[in-house]
Amino acid sequence: MHRVGSAGNTSNSVRTRKEKRLTYVLTDADDRKHCAGVNCLAVLKSGYDFIFTGSRDGTLKRWTLDVDSATCSATFESHVDWVNDAVLAGDNTLVSCSSDTTSRFSICDMWNCLSDGACIRTLRQHSDYVTCLAAAEKNSNIVASGGLGGEVFIWDVEAAVATNSKSSDAGKMNALMVSMVLIFKQQHLGHSTQSHGYVPTTAKGHKESVYALAMNDSGSILVSGGTEKVVRVWDPRSGSKTMKLRGHTDNIRALLLDSTGRFCLSGSSDSMIRLWDLGQQRCVHSYAVHTDSVWALASTPTFSHVYSGGRDSSLYLTDLLTRESILLCTKEHPILQLALHDESIWVATTDSSVNRWPAEGQSPQKVFQKGCSFLAGNLSFARTRVSLEGSTPVPVYKEPTLTIQGTPAIVQHEILNNRRHVLTKDTDGSVKLWEITRGVVIEDYGKVSFEDKKEQLFEMVSIPAWFTVDTRLGSLSVHLDTPQCFSAEMYSADLNISGKPEDDKEIPPRSLTHSRVEVDGADNDAVVYPPFEFSTASPPSIVTEGSQGGPWRKKITDLDGTEDEKDFPWWCLDCVLNNRLPPRENSNAPRILRIHKVVNYVVEKMVLDKPLDSVNPDGTFAPSGGQLQHSVVGDASFRSGLKPWQKLRPNIEILCNNQVLSPDMSLATVRAYIWKKPDDLILNYRVVQGR
Repeated sequence: MHRVGSAGNTSNSVRTRKEKRLTYVLTDADDRKHCAGVNCLAVLKSGYDFIFTGSRDGTLKRWTLDVDSATCSATFESHVDWVNDAVLAGDNTLVSCSSDTTSRFSICDMWNCLSDGACIRTLRQHSDYVTCLAAAEKNSNIVASGGLGGEVFIWDVEAAVATNSKSSDAGKMNALMVSMVLIFKQQHLGHSTQSHGYVPTTAKGHKESVYALAMNDSGSILVSGGTEKVVRVWDPRSGSKTMKLRGHTDNIRALLLDSTGRFCLSGSSDSMIRLWDLGQQRCVHSYAVHTDSVWALASTPTFSHVYSGGRDSSLYLTDLLTRESILLCTKEHPILQLALHDESIWVATTDSSVNRWPAEGQSPQKVFQKGCSFLAGNLSFARTRVSLEGSTPVPVYKEPTLTIQGTPAIVQHEILNNRRHVLTKDTDGSVKLWEITRGVVIEDYGKVSFEDKKEQLFEMVSIPAWFTVDTRLGSLSVHLDTPQCFSAEMYSADLNISGKPEDDKEIPPRSLTHSRVEVDGADNDAVVYPPFEFSTASPPSIVTEGSQGGPWRKKITDLDGTEDEKDFPWWCLDCVLNNRLPPRENSNAPRILRIHKVVNYVVEKMVLDKPLDSVNPDGTFAPSGGQLQHSVVGDASFRSGLKPWQKLRPNIEILCNNQVLSPDMSLATVRAYIWKKPDDLILNYRVVQGR
């Protein structure tokens, strides 16, 4: 914990500052595929045939579409948490939003969607996670954002991304500025640049979280909804509220406006879809189609039919005038978002794959000619099941026409006792063993019992926890925090590092960059060895932040060596560049020393130094014993040496709590699994009959 003086503090008081974290994200899969659920979709229709996907793995991808294939042509990697939503503003600007768990700020990123993945601006304004976005199809300069903090902001895109050339200190952090824009260049990570003259329009009124936004084509009307169960209507130009529509009994999760802004569709966790006439300021129709929450809506160009999906994993098509509904398809994953594309509809779910289904978007009546339709009720589904006469709707389509394949997400993990290996299980049930100091899978066990494999891999070793792991992004995220990440030491032999003395000690986090090796019992200084090599086929991503610009994420292969304290935490640079470690408590305690070193100590200091009358006439040692106390045994005491009577070296056994200890055990392991007391560790030895 670092202590710094508060700004403007004249009383010399100090406040505690939490040091910034360094995280690296590991994957063994094809990075051209998503490895977690897909939260959002955006289709670019003018001049190009692209679809953009935003995933819970923290990345956005651009797919080039063909008749029966989709190829990943770019990956946009900057967000450090789930991508919650993405919209296209005009023909070449992609705006995305995310949850940032590192700094608790939330981020809206703007990308040149026709580039190779360069983020052109990062906008910071929300006080909590940004959950939803809306754009005006015929006004590419307006984008709205909403979040868990209850704020709704309307952004002028040109003003938001314009660099304020009049500001002389654009590259410095200003704690008093609320609006902050970050620049990401292709050649560098980028540092903060503030748009000092621009503040977005604020739509004030929500007291709770906002989950859904929608805007008409011209950008003259904005609607929002969330946990307050009401639809609010705004004038985006002034941010003023024009009306509030009540009717839903649970959270509003999806909204649509027709091109003119006259009609609005809303989907809710109460399982209902409602059609609102904004001119009359009332609900004109309710549709009971789904059996659970409605999370996604998409309409035909004429706003005559609506496609809907949600928690019940089913996709329905409903005629808004006749109330006729039909089940298009159903799968095993809840539907998160829909995007109509010509005669098909793209469906994003909690799975990492995205499916394209037939939709007849231009002539939806053709679908109803296939039969199996039903009349949607106007009450909640639980109260109108009788209207279906007890029958279950049969889906029109069994299989999608195209699938953009993802890779299975990691959903379970266990850090093994050796603090180098992590056991994982993915959504397909495959169990794998990772070596986190190299970032690779060293064993793929296939579909086996996770708990059984964990028991098989148990080792009686005790090593301090120097990292933490989570699988929130569908992959393995390894977190390093100072000073905990420097608390563990391992012998080079345990890390399978060749060409180093057996007694070399490694501090794992340092070894991820440059290995500083302490030679046990040697008088020379520490030696710096080359770093461990991560996989170049599936390189990990770094997630961290420095003194400026907030958190960022980038592949290690994209780092160019110009990064400094503005990009990385100071403690990380201090370790790598200056070869300095933070002080550690109880640094003299020989935690990692092995029992065979204790044997050497006993033989040299407590047995061979005894008078020769302890040796039997036949040349063997008489059985004897003694006691050692851990607190008085130091690292230097275990240096091996040569004695003139080496030929008479006895056989020594070390015991703890009357249990014979393995020579490969460390003192920390003995204390944790055999001694099991907070008192000083006490070891006993005995000389076994024989040479």
